[in-house]
Amino acid sequence: MVASDSSSPRIRKATRLKALLQSPNLEFICEAHNGISARIVEEAGFSGIWASGLAISAQFGVRDNNEASWTQVVDNLEFMSDVTAVPILLDGDTGYGNFNNMRRLVRKLEQRDIAGVCIEDKIFPKTNSFIGGERQPLADINEFSGKISAGKDIQNDPDFSIIARVEALIAGWDIGEALRRAEAYRRAGADAILIHSKLSRPDQILEFSKEWSNRAPLVIVPTKYYSTPVEVFRRAQISLVIWANHMIRSAVSAMQQSAAKIFADQSLIEIEDRIATVDEIFRLQGADELEAAEERYFSNTRTESKAIVLAASRGDGFSTLTDDRPKVMLPISGKPLLRHLVDKFKKRGVDDITVVAGYKADSIDVNGIRLLMNREHETTGELASLVCARHCFADDMIVTYGDLLFRSYILRDLIENDAAITIVVDSSVSRAPNETGDFAFCSESDDRAMWGQAVTLKQLTRTADQAGNRANGRWIGMVRIQNEGRRWFEDILNALQLRADFARLGMPDLLNSLVLNGKPVHVWYVHGHWLDVNSVKDLEPARSFAGLTG
Repeated sequence: MVASDSSSPRIRKATRLKALLQSPNLEFICEAHNGISARIVEEAGFSGIWASGLAISAQFGVRDNNEASWTQVVDNLEFMSDVTAVPILLDGDTGYGNFNNMRRLVRKLEQRDIAGVCIEDKIFPKTNSFIGGERQPLADINEFSGKISAGKDIQNDPDFSIIARVEALIAGWDIGEALRRAEAYRRAGADAILIHSKLSRPDQILEFSKEWSNRAPLVIVPTKYYSTPVEVFRRAQISLVIWANHMIRSAVSAMQQSAAKIFADQSLIEIEDRIATVDEIFRLQGADELEAAEERYFSNTRTESKAIVLAASRGDGFSTLTDDRPKVMLPISGKPLLRHLVDKFKKRGVDDITVVAGYKADSIDVNGIRLLMNREHETTGELASLVCARHCFADDMIVTYGDLLFRSYILRDLIENDAAITIVVDSSVSRAPNETGDFAFCSESDDRAMWGQAVTLKQLTRTADQAGNRANGRWIGMVRIQNEGRRWFEDILNALQLRADFARLGMPDLLNSLVLNGKPVHVWYVHGHWLDVNSVKDLEPARSFAGLTG
């Protein structure tokens, strides 16, 4: 199969990479390190992308010594894969561990539609080949071959490629050792061999290629011998050339120049016409597609989402800090906790926000909200506050606690959910034996390999252990109600109001009653990325969290 046959986006990305490796022509792929650089590489015309370990670690601001974890790398790759149609080959360092780590890596890459991975025969944690490469020990041949075999055995897509990078020449060994290792890796199942050299001339590469005799596709990275005409590589029957780190290096150079100029001039006049326009950034982000989608999916009859924030409590865990204000008015990174929450809603287009206050309600000074009062807040709980906002109920509403900080995507995903009633449950929360909270027992555990799995709530409890069973996570204090879910919600609230203990009831009681009455409460799992601010010890983590999330 030749490369031109693989240009259609209908062909799987792994198949397209395999076609590049097996093409009779010399093929080229270029480095990218995040979503926007990946899109730029694709738009430039490249048939594939090299997800460089050096470049990805650099854009994180860490060293190329496995300081960025493999999960962080994979999360970054997901963004790159989502915005491109061409195949991505990951620079997978040493495979991030032993054969078992390699198996898990391949599974996770395939789940994100990554076409292949290149691993190098060095010791974990690796060091960049151009930093003291001759002092770096090489992996045992048999152990590294086993790692390749393990990756090939676990892959689901038969065209997923594993490329073995031979570091013998970097480490100061001769061509014979490089050939011996390459042949062992080929026999172990490697789909191609990457032969690496740090010399400024391609002599070692050409000698290796001649002796290799095209036993398997040969890949090179001519970072050091960049002045060599590519025709030399064609004559040597090289299959694939990787331009390995030039996007990150050009970006760094441009940013350094821009930063220095802005600092020196204290003005943007001289630089604005020399950099990409904001509109170009919007284009690369796909803003036009979003605008078109909004016109298609947002009809004039769409019900506007509303929010009801329960914020009547003082916050007993803050001692004198809440003598003159409720905890939702405590400053977090320069603005009140409630302001953070309101801003998150408004950024998602939820502008109708009702806050039910109680303690020191007159101190709440946040624009853009409707403020209601639970005058019996000292003797009542959350449901009594919710009743105060009954006239604000809508066919699409979110009820949330007022002491939450969270990443924007949590609210986005909740709003985009179609279920009548949906709660957000964090499956990553540690559950100490004596810990209390709103722990959720669900129909299924969180499977992070699945997107939008169908899970329903079975029960919320104050402790993580019930009859020998462990909770599946913790409810973060946010629920979305829409369409027929509003009627279920109000019917249960009305029924609970007739109970003698209604004044003491909270939101978990309402959600449990919904489940007991046969109403499905859908669970949307998250994995961290939120905080509740309940005591003085939560303030410092909250400030750090708010600084990261804005």
